[in-house]
Amino acid sequence: MDKSHLPPHPLLDATLRAVPRRYRLPELDDARTPAADPNPASTLALVIEQARAALARGETPDAALKDRFTGALARMVLDAMRADGGDPVFQAMVLRHRAAPVREYASLSARADQDRRAIHAAVNAVAHPGKQQRLGPGPQREALARLHTYAGAAAWDDLQEAVQRLLETPLTPASVSETPTARALAQLLEHPALTRLRRLDALASDPLVAQYRALWDRYGPRSGSASAVAQGLSSRQRGDAAEALAAQALEALAQRLNAAAGASAPYRVVTSMRVPAAIPATHKHAKTEWDVVLLRQSAAAGDAVVGTEAWDVCLLVEVKASVDAATTDFPRLLRGLRLLAHADKDVVYPFATRQGTMPLRGAALCALPSAAAALSRTVLYCCDAPAEPTPRLLSAASRMQLLSATPTLDFAAALTATPPADARALEPVWHAMLEVPGWRAVLNQYATLRQVRELMVHTDDLLAAV
Repeated sequence: MDKSHLPPHPLLDATLRAVPRRYRLPELDDARTPAADPNPASTLALVIEQARAALARGETPDAALKDRFTGALARMVLDAMRADGGDPVFQAMVLRHRAAPVREYASLSARADQDRRAIHAAVNAVAHPGKQQRLGPGPQREALARLHTYAGAAAWDDLQEAVQRLLETPLTPASVSETPTARALAQLLEHPALTRLRRLDALASDPLVAQYRALWDRYGPRSGSASAVAQGLSSRQRGDAAEALAAQALEALAQRLNAAAGASAPYRVVTSMRVPAAIPATHKHAKTEWDVVLLRQSAAAGDAVVGTEAWDVCLLVEVKASVDAATTDFPRLLRGLRLLAHADKDVVYPFATRQGTMPLRGAALCALPSAAAALSRTVLYCCDAPAEPTPRLLSAASRMQLLSATPTLDFAAALTATPPADARALEPVWHAMLEVPGWRAVLNQYATLRQVRELMVHTDDLLAAV
């Protein structure tokens, strides 16, 4: 018998089947989501699923379905654009789409952190406090101190003017153009990053840019702000607590499995299990760290490594704060399983975990399922969020892709035009969804959402089932 393909322990299998799936979604049909549903996102989810089913049958979705799609998408745009209770992120996207100063500001903002680091490095090369101390008291030291202060305060115009003044004033008896400091200052003055940062500051006073920033502020604190740092710390603490609960549930499960197995105690739990670089496949965009893992000591002959027994993966658990987070994570999870499947079956790989390095058999890793439809006995998403009374049928990622499509942004920007925008302007989004590979995730969005929710359990339910 091939020990790489041993079935799950009956008790493990029974426990996984017994855990309530409070996040589960039903099949989508007209009876459950009527065409008159006032929620356009629900209507879109229904229409997209009907279009997917038609294509799977080899049929072409009809014009009536297309009209329902464009009508629902138009209503979703109108809802998102409402001044009171609309979507500030979408409104910011529309503003960026139609206003050149906002587009320039957004483009410069995207690389501002990188530009700031480049300028700080260039300033430190000539004006670091350690370099200032070596000069001794005097005008040159004071001028370099001002450069360092301006860079630290992100006063880019002041920095540019101070560099210019320094270059116009001889720093030593030697020719300014021949000193290393002067050459470094000249490079700093001409640095493209400094030009971009000064332009970013200038654009900040534009009324449309101010409106754009205000919309983003409504969405949440700015990156790097004290509020954002505090929010991030709070999220990490909640995530750590949720992972601890999931690990506690799996520890209880391991104890039951070990009690059933007798004295050998072949099951154990590890956390933060990191995939070694030695597995011969690309790690890019794949999950390379697993939150909580149930392992079983290998029963295969010849697996001992320097006196240490090798282990097999029984259950991979990922902890997420919400269904949306799990749905976004799902493609990475599938790529992570495909990565593990590339393990050499004749190799035992060292996996780093919080409990120490664990030797895992490549043969068992190869046997892990990597198809989305075959994960129920191997993968769980754990969540501590309550199940929604009315589940959202259109995933957050699909909603955003629909809203950020160029025809959708054109439609939103033209809502106040004369004549007003017509929903037929959204037909290119419909055709892209049916025909363009980059839209396949949207076309399959409800099937994916059902798969993810089928794998998702509440941590309390898992512990209770154990």
